[in-house]
This record gives sequence, structure tokens and C-alpha cells, in this order.
Amino acid sequence: MEEDVETRKISSSFLRDHSYATEADIISTVEFNHTGELLATGDKGGRVVIFQREQESKNQPHRRGEYNVYSTFQSHEPEFDYLKSLEIEEKINKIRWLPQQNAAYFLLSTNDKTVKLWKVSERDKRPEGYNLKDEDGRLRDPSMITMLRVPVLRPMDLMVEATPRRVFANAHTYHINSISVNSDYETYMSADDLRINLWNFEITNQSFNIVDIKPANMEELTEVITAAEFHPHHCNTFVYSSSKGTIRLCDMRTSALCDRHAKFFEEPEDPSNRSFFSEIISSISDVKFSHSGRYIMTRDYLTVKVWDLNMENRPIETYQVHDYLRSKLCSLYENDCIFDKFECVWNGSDSVIMTGSYNNFFRMFDRNTKRDVTLEASRENSKPRAILKPRKVCIGGKRRKDEISVDSLDFSKKILHTAWHPTENIIAVAATNNLYIFQDKVN
Repeated sequence: MEEDVETRKISSSFLRDHSYATEADIISTVEFNHTGELLATGDKGGRVVIFQREQESKNQPHRRGEYNVYSTFQSHEPEFDYLKSLEIEEKINKIRWLPQQNAAYFLLSTNDKTVKLWKVSERDKRPEGYNLKDEDGRLRDPSMITMLRVPVLRPMDLMVEATPRRVFANAHTYHINSISVNSDYETYMSADDLRINLWNFEITNQSFNIVDIKPANMEELTEVITAAEFHPHHCNTFVYSSSKGTIRLCDMRTSALCDRHAKFFEEPEDPSNRSFFSEIISSISDVKFSHSGRYIMTRDYLTVKVWDLNMENRPIETYQVHDYLRSKLCSLYENDCIFDKFECVWNGSDSVIMTGSYNNFFRMFDRNTKRDVTLEASRENSKPRAILKPRKVCIGGKRRKDEISVDSLDFSKKILHTAWHPTENIIAVAATNNLYIFQDKVN
């Protein structure tokens, strides 16, 4: 991005065939691990697919950066809540990696109700020569065993195993929208519409309720929690956003139940912009701390805002993602698109931010130069090493050759989920059931 914001090269794209794509194939979350060597996606069918970055080979140095499928496993199954007569979808809402401590990888995945901790490990040896079992695994007759054998490890084809290590269930009445691993790596939180729970990784049968905004009378409910995240360095601090466009910063040292926030971030509304849709479009769909921990970024329907933790009354930066949709809010309300929840991400140095839009467009904003670019993730330009051309949307009047009219945007194609490599200019973009991986040309 620093070299040239407008040149991106496709390093690889993982494409599922459209003709076989079902609702279950729609990607619902994308997440790089802490080194960027692995990339996990979750989908509506409850599956987790992990991609691993290829190691650099001497004879093909340019192939470094290709991500290939490493492991696929079924994380969640559809369930039925018999007490409430409700179906619980298997859709993966969020994936969060834990920092790697040994040869195995650990990740958290969640659907609407249940969080699971998965261990992903490799096996390339198997033990042979058991005393009580034969080579097929059948038990031997003890009377026939005349000598003791020492089992030996023999090499075998590499196998990647995913095993569930912990299941954190029965703690949420409402749908889980966020999970966030604390910087102490001993605890994590899960947030639903009205409550946030704190879990210890070792304890599955109980959690600690740290935020509860449920009113005594549900008819008095005016807002819900939309996203929550721990501070990257201070294990006592977290933020959560609401459907009213506000952000609360909480400190767990002040009280056990963080119903009283330490800081409250809200931008006063411009009365001249007030409309029927004001409340809906001001709802925050994502909140992310910068890597430095100094800033928070929020995404609402039309904008991305960057807030300084030391300034609560207004954001320090506001970026218009698709301002041309202001005139289309009525039809977007009728087709329910106005309720879409777009995510936003920082690059590794917090200098560039990225978020998605419609028509498979995604937007990047350089915070230093104030330049921005619109790029498109589509099958047409998904040939490996193709260069992405910036796209422009025009609002009426004469349309240039390379522009697209706001009236011809496809609202069924939307990029809700994106991820940025923690140190390099590599991004992952989920467009419905396709995952695109782009990397900067300078690599």
C-alpha cells in the first residue's frame, strides 16, 4: 500500500464452483492467525477451512505466498432447542486464533450459541508393535502373548487432525455476535445482543457475566450489543459497540460487572442529515482496536470512523465507504440490505484500513496520504497474477467508460468479511462463497 495504493496482484484465489454453490457454502468469517501462515474461513454450513501458506522454494521463489487448503473440518452441527422450540443454525459467526505455543494450532469458533476450542495438529508417525493388539487393532488373546515388545514409531503420510478440546455451551440466551481472546491468553469473552460473558479456557461449565444491558421490562429495550473486543495489550480493558452508534470502553478493574463504562464514544448527530433511516444506518456493525491499542475503528452502514481513545466526543477520522447509496436507502430498506453487517480491518502498521461494499467492491483508505481506492473481487479478474484495476461509481450524469452507474450495482454481491495479514500486504476477501487472496505487487 505504501508504494502504490492502486496496484494489487492476485496471488491466489480459492474458488468454489458457482454451479454447485449452496447456502451452506457462503463464507461467514475470515481470520489470519498471528503469524499470517494460516488463514481460516468459516461458512454457513458449520465448516472451518484452514489454508496454509506455501514455504518458499529455491527454484520457485515467486510461489511464496500461495495459500493452499491445509485442513477442513465440521465445527458445528445444526441443533434444536426443545425448550424454546428453536432451530440453532450451524453457521460459524466468528473464528479467533490463539497465539501458537507449540507445534499445534488452537482456534475458537462459534455459532449462535456454542463456542468451541479446536486443536489442529499434524501427525506423520504412527506407533506399531503393541503388546495387547495386533496390527489391525484387534485385541490379542493374553494367553498367546509370550514376550513383551517395545512399540516403535514408523513414518506415515502427513495427516492434519482437528480435535475439539473444549466446548463452551449454555451461557447465551441470545445470538453470539463476537468472541475475543484476551491478551492474558487465559480468558476470552463472548458477546450476544444483551450480555457479554468472560470465560477461562480451562473452565467450560461456567462463565462470568461482565456486561448485562437487559432491561427489567423488555418493552423498554432501546439498544443491543453489536460487537465487542479486548484491548490488544491491556487485559483489563475492552470495548463494545451498540445499535445506537455508541461505543463503550470498560475497565474490569473498577467493578466486577462492567455496567458502568469508563469511556463513552459518540458523535453528535447532524440535524440536517436526520431521516427515517438515521437510526438504522448509525448502528455499528464492527469495532476493532488498532494493533497499537491507541485507536478504535468502527464501521456503520455508510462510513468507517477512527476514534482516539483519549477523545470521546467525536472521531478523528471519518471515511465515506459508499456515500452514493444515501439516495438508495429506501430500496435498500425494502430488500433488507440496510441491515447488512460489514466488517472492517487494519493493516499491520495501522496506516491503512479496509472494508467491504456491494457489487463485490471493497474499499481501502490510506490514513497518511488520505488516498482511497475501490477494488473489485470477481471471477473475471481472478486469474493468478492479474492486476486489479481501481473501480469508480458514478451518480447520474455522463458515465465514463471505466465507471459503473450506481443504478447497475448488484446488491446481492456483497463483501462483508475481510482479513489483513498481520505483517505483510496480503488480504483475504470473502465474496459470497468465494475466497480471494490478493497481495501487493511489491512482494
